[in-house]
Amino acid sequence: MRVELLNPFIVAAGEVLNSELDVKATRGQLRLQRDTYVSDDITVLISLVGDVWGVAIISLSFETAKAIVSHMLGETLTEFNELAQSGIGELGNVITGQAATKLAQVGYKCDISVPTMIVGKGSRISTFDIDRLIVPLQTEFGILSLTLALRESQGK
Repeated sequence: MRVELLNPFIVAAGEVLNSELDVKATRGQLRLQRDTYVSDDITVLISLVGDVWGVAIISLSFETAKAIVSHMLGETLTEFNELAQSGIGELGNVITGQAATKLAQVGYKCDISVPTMIVGKGSRISTFDIDRLIVPLQTEFGILSLTLALRESQGK
């Protein structure tokens, strides 16, 4: 996996968490994963096509998701309802959208899909032959894991 494809996502995640939630994210230890991905409580998947092909996955616990959306709304959420789902899906969309803009600035044009959300732990997701880089982001609300399975398109 090429670092110039990954850095825009890591930078965008930090910027979005800072601007939308007014928090600093501390990056944990990066690791590669080759086996099947197993979903967390909340998993947001956004596909990329174009010069960059693959998927960005944002995973977090129910507690972290509720804390983030509660902060966004200025009220305490006690359950992960449709409003909370929408908020977390949009957070993933904004991070990936900003990353796609950063990729375009360095010559990689790509489009992103609408977010797909998996609610519930234990779903198995295959990224086939693309290894995944897992980037844990620690915030005051809890840990968000940014998982990137990306590669350059064959024609690039």
